[in-house]
Amino acid sequence: MVDFGGWELPVQYRPGIVEEHLRVRETAGLFDVSHMGEVLVEGEDAEAWLQGMVTNDVRSMHDGQVLYSLLCYPNGGVVDDLLIYRYDPRRYFLVVNASNAQKDYEWFAGHASGNVRVTDRSADYAELALQGPKAQQILQRLTKFDLGTIPFFHFAEIPDLAGMAALVSRTGYTGEDGFEIFVPWTGGTDLWDALLDAGKPEGLLPIGLGARDSLRFEACLPLYGHEISVHISPLEADLGRFVRLDKPFIGRDALAAMTAGGVPRKIIGLSMEDKGVPRAGYTVRTSGGTEIGTVTTGGFSPSLGTGIALALLDASHCDEEEFHIDIHGKGRRAKRVKKPFVRKRYHK
Repeated sequence: MVDFGGWELPVQYRPGIVEEHLRVRETAGLFDVSHMGEVLVEGEDAEAWLQGMVTNDVRSMHDGQVLYSLLCYPNGGVVDDLLIYRYDPRRYFLVVNASNAQKDYEWFAGHASGNVRVTDRSADYAELALQGPKAQQILQRLTKFDLGTIPFFHFAEIPDLAGMAALVSRTGYTGEDGFEIFVPWTGGTDLWDALLDAGKPEGLLPIGLGARDSLRFEACLPLYGHEISVHISPLEADLGRFVRLDKPFIGRDALAAMTAGGVPRKIIGLSMEDKGVPRAGYTVRTSGGTEIGTVTTGGFSPSLGTGIALALLDASHCDEEEFHIDIHGKGRRAKRVKKPFVRKRYHK
C-alpha cells in the first residue's frame, strides 16, 4: 500500500504486477478507482460555457456520449485531462484525475460565468473499473440491462446493478474493452464483492496501481505529470486530435501559435534493442551521443516481453530510427516504434 494523492492504494495484490497485467489482457481485472474526482456542471449555459473551457468540441456531443478532452492554461500547458459525460446540453458529469481533483474543481468554479452551477461530487461516488475481454460477460450477471447496447465511449444509467442504481460507461484506462461503474459511496464495497464473486469463473483478479500504469502505458494513454503537464502541451503529447483550434478556449491562442511556428517537442514510442529497462527521467540521445530529450514513462512491457518507453524529444530528431537511452550510466540502443505499443482490442 502506498500514498497516492492522499489516498492509501495498493500497488499490487498477491499475484503480482505481471500476472495482474496479463489477466486484464487475457480475461478481466477489477480496479478500485474511487479516488477519481467527479464534478457536475449544470445550467442553461452549461454547453456554451464548457465549450469555452476545454480543448475538444463539446457541441458535437449527443446525449449519453462520453468525450475525452483537456483543460489548458493560457500558455498552452495542461491543467488536466478529463472525461466529459453528457446527460443533455444543460447537464454534464466530469471525471477528473485524483491528484488534480481539488485543483480542477477550483479551476472550473473560478471560471464559472452565466447560468452555470459547478458542484464537486467527488465524495458522493465510489468508482470501480472492470476491464478486459470478459468484462461484459461478468458484469452482465449482475443486471438485466443489456450492456451490449452501450457503445464505446457512451454511458447509461442502470436502475438495478447488484441491487443498486449505477452509472455505467464503456470506457477505461487499459486499452481493453470494459466498463467504469459509478455507485453511491456507501455501495462501493458491496459492488466490489459482487463483481469478484461474479467473475470467479473467469478468474477475475483485483488489480493494483502497478498494473494499472503498465496497462495504460502499453496503450499509450497519457498520465498527468508524465506525458502531459503544465510544461507539456497537448500538441507536444501527440494529442492534437483532441484539440479544436477552430473554436475559442483557454490556451487556444498559445496552441495555435505553436502549430503555426512548429511544435518544438514531440512524444514518440521507443522499444529497447539492447538489454535494459528505461525509466521516467532517463536521458535520450541520438546514436551520435547528442542529448535530445527524456523518457516520460518507461518500463518492462509484460505483453511484449521487452523494455519500452515514451520519450519527449526535440521535434527535429523525432524521425530518426535509432536512439540511445542512458541506463545506469551506459547508452543502451532503442528503436522508434509506432504507438500504441499494444493495439486496443475494442473498436465497436
